[in-house]
Amino acid sequence: TVKGIADGKTVILEVQDETGQLKPVDTVKIEKGKFTIKGSAKEPEMNLIQIETVQGKVPFILENGDIDMVINKDSVNLTKVTGTYNNEELTKYKEAGTKIQKKMMKFQEDNMAKMNAANQAKDTVVMGALRKEYSKFQEEFVKQSDDYVTTHPKAFISALIIEGMFNQMAPDAEKITKYYTALDQSIKDTKHGKAIKTKLDQLKNPAPAPQAQ
Repeated sequence: TVKGIADGKTVILEVQDETGQLKPVDTVKIEKGKFTIKGSAKEPEMNLIQIETVQGKVPFILENGDIDMVINKDSVNLTKVTGTYNNEELTKYKEAGTKIQKKMMKFQEDNMAKMNAANQAKDTVVMGALRKEYSKFQEEFVKQSDDYVTTHPKAFISALIIEGMFNQMAPDAEKITKYYTALDQSIKDTKHGKAIKTKLDQLKNPAPAPQAQ
C-alpha cells in the first residue's frame, strides 16, 4: 500500500549485484494506491523497493510468502515490512537499532557544547570522558548483533550480520566461526551463508604472498 503517491507511478524492485551496484529486477505501476509484485524466490535475499520520484528506498527480504508493506511518501525509511518470518525479524531488528541510535543522538545533542568547550580549552580529561561515554553506544550495537545471532540461528539477517563482521579492521575468526557453526543448515546453504564459509577459509588459510621475481 502506498500513501501520498499518485497512481501510475513506477515501482522498481532492485537487487544488489556482485559489484555492489543496484540493478532493476522488475517494475510495476501503482494502481488505486497499491502495487503487487509476484514471483518465486529460490532463497532469501535482500531487495529494495524504489518508487519513481520518491526519496529513499525500502529494504526488505525477498522470500516466498505474502510480504506486506505500507509505504508513506514522507517517511519511506519508517516503512514496516511484515507477513513473512524474515521480514518481521528485520523490522524488529531495525527498531531495536533505532532505539540505540536515538540515545546516541540525544547524547550528542546534550554534550555538543561541553565537547566544543573542552576542544577549545584542550581539556583532554573531559574529552576523554565524553569519548568513553560515547563508545558505550558502539558497544551496545555490537551487543545487539551478537545477541541476535546467538538467539536466531534460522534468521537470514543472522547471516548478513555475521558477513558484516568481516568488515572490521581485524575480524575475529574464532567468534565468526562460533556464530557460523551455530547457524541452521538452511541459512548456511544460502549465498550469504556460503560466502561466510569462503571468507572464513581465507582468514584461516591466507593466500601466500606473491614471491618477488
